[in-house]
Amino acid sequence: MPEVNESFVSIITVNYDQPTVTGQLLQSLQRIQYQNIEILVVDNGSPSQTTDELVVLFPNVHFLKSDINTGFAGGNNLAVQKAKGDYLLFINNDTEVDPDFLAPLIRCFHQHPGAGMASPKINYFAEKNLIQYAGSTDINPYSGRNRCIGQGQPDHGQFNDVRQTAFIHGAAMLVGREVLEQVGPMEESFFLYYEELDWCARARRAGFTIWYVGESVIYHKESVSTGQNSPFKLYYLTRNRLLFMWRNFPTHQWLISFFFFSFISLPKHLLSFALKRQFKHVTAFWKAYWWNLSRMVGKGLGFTGQGTSNL
Repeated sequence: MPEVNESFVSIITVNYDQPTVTGQLLQSLQRIQYQNIEILVVDNGSPSQTTDELVVLFPNVHFLKSDINTGFAGGNNLAVQKAKGDYLLFINNDTEVDPDFLAPLIRCFHQHPGAGMASPKINYFAEKNLIQYAGSTDINPYSGRNRCIGQGQPDHGQFNDVRQTAFIHGAAMLVGREVLEQVGPMEESFFLYYEELDWCARARRAGFTIWYVGESVIYHKESVSTGQNSPFKLYYLTRNRLLFMWRNFPTHQWLISFFFFSFISLPKHLLSFALKRQFKHVTAFWKAYWWNLSRMVGKGLGFTGQGTSNL
């Protein structure tokens, strides 16, 4: 394995109709201290605001284009085909980074054989001393939910440690080349949300360890691309929570979680949205549920669990 400063890193980000936001990330990346890198930007079928204007401004960046929007996983996977790095850093275009953020992430892999994925500490961009992510709890096998450690807490350095964690965070994740070779890329059927959690679960089953690196920090402009509490975001979060559980939990856990969702979560949320007259949210939540239910019925309830189904 090469030394830390010799490891070649492919930095990958995806743009969808946000060249200004993407340009701010690229400016941030120009200031990093770690130099042995390549940067790849995928324009993921942007309907109006493509990355064309950035090509001249950032001549050292590799720009790729997809004719259609293939989602978070699909856009990143397009760049994976071109990436040459020993490690691949997937980073949201709505983030900015500290100049010294990259070396601690790579050092974690060198110090911990078997490490497959790592995420930095993630703070909110609007309030840079407020934590969004400092590691993750595991996902409850019955509710399908987890939480980010430290979320909403002021950053006093209390999470500047390095430790194993249950899941990485999709806003910034360093992935070793061995994960791609042994586990494969992100699953594109998720389109948006939960695909990195599914990828992480698959890597864990393959024997890789997952790490949080508090010595590294980035800043996240949360929900720039989808909007806070939008029906669009609600649909994919709900749809993919159920899809994640189908793919990654044993049959008995999945059955219990699906019945819990069907008879408790579903009516509770539909009623809550209706009382607030959020009818687009009602529609989004129901469609997310039906997307999963229709595929279950279509497959004859063929539960297999542990990442082997193709819902």
